[in-house]
Order: sequence, then structure tokens, then C-alpha cells
Amino acid sequence: MRSAGLMLLAFLAACDSGPLDQEPQLKVYRHAIDGAPASLDPAQANNTYARLLVPAIFDTLYRYKYLARPYVLTPSLAVSFPTVSADGLRYDITIRSDARFADSPVFKEGRGRRVTASDVAWSIARHFDPATRSGATWLWRDRIVGLDFGQAMSPDELDVAGLEVLDETTLRIHLREPFPTLVHTLATAQSAVVPHEAVLTSGTGFGRQPVGSGPFRLIEFDETQAVLVNNENFDRGVVDLEAEGYDPELHAGLGIESIDGQPYPLIDRLEVQFISNASARWNSFRSRSGADLVMVPPELAASILSDSHPLQFRDDIDARYHSHSEPEAGFVYYGLNFGNSSLGGHGDSGRANRNRELRCALGQALDWPARNARFYHGIGERFAGVIPPTLASWDRSLTPESFSPDLARQRWEQSGWTTTNLPTLVYGHQSGTQQVQHFEMFRANLIAAGYPPDRIKQRVFPTFAELLRGIHQGEIDVFLMGWTMAYPDALYNLQLFYGPNASPGVNTSRYTNSQFDATFERARRELDPNRRIELYRELNEQIVEDCAIMGSMVRTRLHLWKRHIHMLPDREILGGFFLPFVDVEPPGAR
Repeated sequence: MRSAGLMLLAFLAACDSGPLDQEPQLKVYRHAIDGAPASLDPAQANNTYARLLVPAIFDTLYRYKYLARPYVLTPSLAVSFPTVSADGLRYDITIRSDARFADSPVFKEGRGRRVTASDVAWSIARHFDPATRSGATWLWRDRIVGLDFGQAMSPDELDVAGLEVLDETTLRIHLREPFPTLVHTLATAQSAVVPHEAVLTSGTGFGRQPVGSGPFRLIEFDETQAVLVNNENFDRGVVDLEAEGYDPELHAGLGIESIDGQPYPLIDRLEVQFISNASARWNSFRSRSGADLVMVPPELAASILSDSHPLQFRDDIDARYHSHSEPEAGFVYYGLNFGNSSLGGHGDSGRANRNRELRCALGQALDWPARNARFYHGIGERFAGVIPPTLASWDRSLTPESFSPDLARQRWEQSGWTTTNLPTLVYGHQSGTQQVQHFEMFRANLIAAGYPPDRIKQRVFPTFAELLRGIHQGEIDVFLMGWTMAYPDALYNLQLFYGPNASPGVNTSRYTNSQFDATFERARRELDPNRRIELYRELNEQIVEDCAIMGSMVRTRLHLWKRHIHMLPDREILGGFFLPFVDVEPPGAR
């Protein structure tokens, strides 16, 4: 086994030294995304870019089936779903005995060791060690017994009552309260299992030199791309297409049926290019040696579609490429700074109601149909609140308020706001042409409703990270935000407004509402799925009623990929879980 691994290393090293076209049998898949992850440590996997790569390098207890829609969980590192106690407070999880970390110098003799239940326990606990700088403590905070932020988590002396290691293959999780979405959190990129040897050896550099037990291992990572090859220690048998949700009619013509019964991953080399510029990504895709897939930028949608309603790709595009459209698992919205005394809550009930009326009026002043036409090619879908139509808990009876600048003006005037006392609004955005266009449309909408132009300010941040910092620190009052879900449950979106999640947590608006918080806490521990949906809808209605955001819209994703690539891509919940199932026709077979 080891000699075979060394032969593969030598083979790949030879491939790296020359053009890939000189190796006709090497299966290479080239993927392009619009940004680069700063770290590949699961503890920092809090964006779309990291969530693509982390599941390719690391393993999680659970994952989502490749083709099943709606998304369906399935065991990965775990042998089966947990055994749960009658009160919902104890979960017993058995992990595979044959899982091994990738070979690395951090291990004895460079050979990746077996993954154990202790590794799973420590990988969860380390999020609460300040040295980890995790952005994912919200997943388990106040849920797992004894797991509190601020304590050092030594892998050799891990002492968390709620993470009980029964033996090398069994972990028992003790909860403070029922947590029906626990298994969903154990399928997130942030829950990926890491070896303590690699973390302790690399320190903060672990995010640049990750070691995991997933289907691929990283051999190159810089600001332009990440290159991965097969992890020779990863063995999950063969692809069972039926178990993955394959539908002969729905998935016809994609070449997916050919992977049934094959061991995976199916490619030899994965190259992920980081190309922020939309035109550059498009040009790379159009190049013979460039990216094999592109998520079409909204501004280029007109060049590939023959019709938007119903959505239809042009005949020449369908003839040349595989194509797929899907609504995003998330939404875009305008957030507000509730720390601003003119926008947020207030101790005086009259002032609080006055602020609410201003928030509602601002929402009415925004022309979402125009935004859809200009920025999303008219194929986005407007909805009310934060539970989009892609979720089972969506309430079709809850409709978004219509655009009306006249009614917006009347609303704030009737509540006591005038051109002399309306607050100055600082709109923050990342540097970029389209971001400036979003601001100009926002400004024009408010001016049309009678808002004083001199009280609408623009603040530009050089990077998205800097914008987020400004939002968290309350430096801006209005911001356009895209929120992508990591699991298909409305609680993931509703947490954006839970008071204890306030900045630096995911509640970037710093919204506070005691009634909302109490209902949220009931919803997160409710075991009855039907009752939980009722509570979710109640929470969503509170957000809409309180005008906590100005939104929302689901964008439509348009994917194109080259004909020799056999797959169904996913930018959404699945993230990088689809990559092991990608197959490529060898150059000689095309």
C-alpha cells in the first residue's frame, strides 16, 4: 500500500513538472470560484469559498447525498445516524474504523493514522479555545454540556462532560436541551474532523497546510489557486447512484450514470482557480485549457439565455455545454444597524414605534423589481422575511410589501419624521463597479421618496473583510448582504436576529427583541417537526412586522460546464461534497 502511494506521489510530481496535456490518462477537473478562502482550517470555514474546499480535504460525520433534492443527509465518517435518547438529550454516534488521515510528516513515519472518536470530540471542542479563533462557536454554544468559550482544549486532556468518548469508535454527546438540528451541524464544513498533530505542529499555519481524512489532499495553495490530488488513504467503496438520489429522467444527458459502481473520488487532480473578476472567469471558461465550469455572472446571463420566463438556455449554448439553473440556498437583503438610535429599538415606546415606521418606510422606498432587472437579469424571486421558497417552512401567504415611494414618504411623515430630523444614513459597501451601482440605485430610490440627498452618505471599504469589520463595529447604517445557508433549515437564517448572536456573532444588525429571542429558543429545542415549522413561521412574521430588514430576494444560479465533464455541480448546501463524484473523460476518449 505504501509503495503504491509513493509511486502515485512520484507520478503526480512528474505531472506537476510539465504540461498536463502530456499525460493523456490524467483526469483533471478545473473549477473556478469568484473569491479565495483566507484559510482552509474548518474553524474558519465561514464563507462559500472555504465550504467548497474544506469538505474535499476533511471528513465530516455526515454529508448530503450528491443528487437528492430537497437535500438529504447521509452518514459519511459516521457508520449510521445517531442513536438518540427518548428525551433528545443524548446522542450516540459510531464512526468508521477504517478511516485514516492523509499521509503527512506530522504523523509517525509520515503515515496517516486512524481517525478516532477522540479526534471528533476534540475537533468540536477546539472551536471554543480562544487560540483557535473560530467563527463557528454559534453552532454548538449553549447546546453541548460543558462546552464553554474561553477554556484551552488540550487534545491529551480533553475534559468536556458533553463530549464523552466511550471507545475509539463511539462518541456520546450530552445536550443541555433538545437540539433537533444537531446532525445538520455535524455536516457543516466547520464540523470537519482534524488531527491534533497537524494543528499543534502548524499552529496558525494549519489553514494553509491542512491535513484531513477527506477524499483529496492539498499539494498547492496560494492567492491564485488550490491544487488537490487523491488522498490514497480514503476508501468508501463504490458509488451507489440510487442511494445518492439519481433520477434517470431528471439527470439524463449529464453522463452521471457512468460513475455507478466506481470507486470514488473519480478524478486524479482537482484545480480550483480563484478569479474574482467576472469577465476573467468567463474568459477562462471559454478557453480550451481554462476552467471546466462557470457560474455565469448575472450581467452575462442575457448572452446565454433565450428566455427568462420560463428560463431557457440558447440552443447553441445547450449544444456546446451542459447547463443547469437553480435558486440559491440563501438570499440577498439590506441590513440595518440597530445600534443607531434612530433606526433600532428604543426604551421609549413612542420613539421605538417611530423608528420602526422609518425602517418600514425605507423598505417601501426600495425598488426590488428594478434591482432584479438590472443586477439579476430578472430571474430572481422576491419574498418576505428570511425563509425563502426553497425551504419547507416557507409561508406562501406572507407576501413582500410593494414598492411605493409615495407611501414611503407618507409613512415617515405621519410618524413624525421631517426633512430636518431624518437621520443621516451611512451606506457601506466593498470597492467595485457593481457595488457602487447598488449604492446609486439605493440613493436614487430614497431621494425619489423625499429623503434629503445630503443625508445619504457612502463609505467604501477596500475588501469584503473590511466591510464586515465595519458592519460588526457599527460604523455603517445600511449594507447589502448575501446570506448562504450551510444547512437546509430555517433556523440557520433566523439566527441572524437572535439577540445573543449579536456582533461579533452572526447577528450583524445587532437586532434585539425579547419576544423574538424567547420564541427562537422554543423553536430550536422543539422536537415535533410540524410544530417547529409553525414557530419558524411565527419568527419570520416577527421579522417582517418589525421591518428588521429591507428585503429579500433569492437569486437564480446559472451553471455551465464542458461536455467532457460528468457531474451535477452545486454552489449551495452541498458545497464541496459534490467534488468526489465528478468524472472527466480522459483526453484520449474525447
